[in-house]
Amino acid sequence: MGKSAGLSYGWVVVAVGALMTCVAFGSMLSLAVFLQPISETMGWSRSGVSAAATIDFLAMGLAAFFWGTLSDRFGTRIVVLSGTLLLGAGLIGASQATSLWQFQLAFGVLIGIAAGSFYAPMVAVASAWIEHRRSLAVALVSAGMGVSPLTVAPFASWLITSYDWRTAMLVIGIVALALLIPASLLVRRPPEPSTPAAANGTGAPEGQWTVAQALRTPQFIILASAHFACCAAHSGPIFHLVSYAMICGIAPLTAVTVYSLAGFSGLGGRLLLGVLADRFGAKHVLVGGLFVQALAIATYLAVGQLGEFYALSVVFGLAYGGVMPLYAVLVREYFGVRIMGSMFGAVSAFASLGMALGPLAGGWLFDAFRAYNWLYVGSFAIGMAAVAVALSFPSAKRPPEASLNVGRAAA
Repeated sequence: MGKSAGLSYGWVVVAVGALMTCVAFGSMLSLAVFLQPISETMGWSRSGVSAAATIDFLAMGLAAFFWGTLSDRFGTRIVVLSGTLLLGAGLIGASQATSLWQFQLAFGVLIGIAAGSFYAPMVAVASAWIEHRRSLAVALVSAGMGVSPLTVAPFASWLITSYDWRTAMLVIGIVALALLIPASLLVRRPPEPSTPAAANGTGAPEGQWTVAQALRTPQFIILASAHFACCAAHSGPIFHLVSYAMICGIAPLTAVTVYSLAGFSGLGGRLLLGVLADRFGAKHVLVGGLFVQALAIATYLAVGQLGEFYALSVVFGLAYGGVMPLYAVLVREYFGVRIMGSMFGAVSAFASLGMALGPLAGGWLFDAFRAYNWLYVGSFAIGMAAVAVALSFPSAKRPPEASLNVGRAAA
């Protein structure tokens, strides 16, 4: 395969990754649309149905490292194909559940494990295919998550209105299998890296990182901590945005548009910050994006009118959506292609734990204080902590001597 052909097929892999993240995360996040009809039809509590979402994030986080390691060892195609089958089984199984625990097992555990098989492995293989526009490629794969609320959720809502929740979830499961099984077969192993630095990471010590060595480096600890804090900061404000807007006097249907606008802006942020990262470096853009995210979270305490909500949601969406792919770029720059699936899977596991924390903490704070003020204060503080942690991440090309000593001592 010539260089130009390899480059062109790399963008096919990127497109496949975007489709997979859209369908997988869209299916998982569609629970917000199913919440009311399932609760009313089955007589299950909303907290019980909502618990499936928390289980999703926890299962996805625990499975991410496992899937990433498998993709490094056996290739990405078998991983995403297995995830596709699990995703279909989870959706179809949940559509036939007759008890709450069965629903939580199918929609929470199975779909959560399945979702973990797509993001980290596809980001890893896409970044291995695309060397010169890597940040943009990773951003495009991640953009599938931004598109998902604008595609799967409306489709689910239309199906529920036309039929019922069981039929809607069954159809989504069948469509997911029909789309993702052929897409999985399009995933190919990337060509050999053009330079040793691309293979091993520009900041690796002489030789190659092992996963065990890499997991003990300050670089991994800092990246994982920053990603955890970033997601813990924005997950609560995102999840409770509609409720907060309604408390501020925004009509329910209009409040949903505020949430949708933030999601749409997140899609644009992934592309914008991806392009900027290719030009100015992922670390600098990440720090700037995290700082804007923290300021936007704090600013929600000062808004109350619809126009203010719309304007702030654009800024918030650009920031929180834009920073998400940059962690993968930094993992790729430091640890290289060979173990990227394992390392980004491990970093993503911490991110999923942060995502699971925000909604629960926000709900507890509202129940305790009957207001969301402390949610935004706490989220701002965590967001600023993410900025501080990201600032401490060293350049990939000049890792601290401590990390080199760790690698040599473990060798």
